[in-house]
Amino acid sequence: MNCSRVLSPLRRSVLRRFLHGKPQIKINGKVYDEHPEYTNVSSTVLNLSDRSLHLKPAHPVGILRKQIEDKLNSTSNSFQLYNNFRPVVTVEENFDSLGFPQDHPGRSKSDTYYVNDKHLFRTHTSAHEVECFGNIQEFCPKVTSKTPTEKPGFLITADVYRRDEIDRTHYPVFHQMEGARVWRRSAEKCADGQEPLHIQKMRHDLAKLEKQLREESGNLVVQDDVSLEGNPKQSYMSDLEVDLCSQHLKRSIELLVAQVFNKKLESMGCKKSEAEFQVRWIKAYFPWTTPSWEIEVFWQGEWLELCGCGVVREQLLLNAGYDKDSTIGWAFGLGLDRIAMLLFEIPDIRLFWTQDERFHSQFREGQITKFKPYSKYPGTTRDVAFWLPQTQEASTLSPIHENDIMEIVREEAGDMVESVKLIDQFTHPKTNKKSFCYRINYQSMDRNLTNNEINEIQENVRRELVQKYNVSLR
Repeated sequence: MNCSRVLSPLRRSVLRRFLHGKPQIKINGKVYDEHPEYTNVSSTVLNLSDRSLHLKPAHPVGILRKQIEDKLNSTSNSFQLYNNFRPVVTVEENFDSLGFPQDHPGRSKSDTYYVNDKHLFRTHTSAHEVECFGNIQEFCPKVTSKTPTEKPGFLITADVYRRDEIDRTHYPVFHQMEGARVWRRSAEKCADGQEPLHIQKMRHDLAKLEKQLREESGNLVVQDDVSLEGNPKQSYMSDLEVDLCSQHLKRSIELLVAQVFNKKLESMGCKKSEAEFQVRWIKAYFPWTTPSWEIEVFWQGEWLELCGCGVVREQLLLNAGYDKDSTIGWAFGLGLDRIAMLLFEIPDIRLFWTQDERFHSQFREGQITKFKPYSKYPGTTRDVAFWLPQTQEASTLSPIHENDIMEIVREEAGDMVESVKLIDQFTHPKTNKKSFCYRINYQSMDRNLTNNEINEIQENVRRELVQKYNVSLR
């Protein structure tokens, strides 16, 4: 099939605009108005927005999701599960409610897929945090949800979308899990010598968690970072509250890390008692938590970042309808795809999205197994080189963001492109004109590609660069 002649969903939306006079895009059954200065959604994203790989029980991402959910709920069943949020959210939900500054790079069109000026494809599962915090009936006095929950925590898993580079570990759609846990601060006074009830509750919850961690994950060696220097606590919380909340957060994350990596060790024929592995905590920064950390695991000779987390900023809770000074809690976010690639030994992230049964038939619900590569079809490379338009020559930066080039290539080639890399850039010494050259590696995971097919795609890429950015091809 000649892919360049397929009428993509986005191009069909442009046709609708001409026929009906009103520019619109239909996404997951809902119609949105386009915006000429914002809309940059690609047909690639539209075609993937209803796949929900995390809900497939025998898919590596779905297997990993279920194992983490079961482990975190195994101690106290404290987490409400949210796995069916649709991908289009508001700018308020994705950025404003979480404290992202207006000049944050994540807001730019080069990083984010915008439906219009008010809606976008979520860039993280945190876009649903305020809503989920507001669903906790016991803690939030302004619950408006039709399905409130009495559980003091939640887990969100969803597909998220970002304009990004093209290589074996990056894809415009990937999967995240968001988790959070809260405690209501006690208002009543305690008898002499007794700690406030919420402190007693936090100590009790932490003790249960530590006991489970000792029993199930004795092979885990932790390098902790407990200093708050450069990682400040919030003024409304006491040192003890921060300490207990932070410990509960870290032990919870250590439990889920130990769960998935011990499963991997078992699949490799290793006994937990014989296979020690290390994790370490490192200070971090996130707009919606403070103090904040990242956890890394030492695996196959290198430290791998797995998860970002921290103590929830009070402003986020206030945004969800909580009373001031009423609640403390923690939150985390982790990427499922890269962990799944590591555990299942999957070499290319595109494989998650293949329809090839040779991939899907290898996996079983609840099991971590090593992926067995099937025939790898040969690839071929093409270069595209261009001069920037003269109006941009005085600029020190290209008017084309690298992610814009990635989008053009992905839109034309789909999953037939393995990587796009900048291989050369220079400024002409006499004319001061700037030149860039990108190398595109075309390779299908499922079939052989013909030279005629690739040549046509390459010509489409070149034409789109000229039409959209007024470059001069070399």
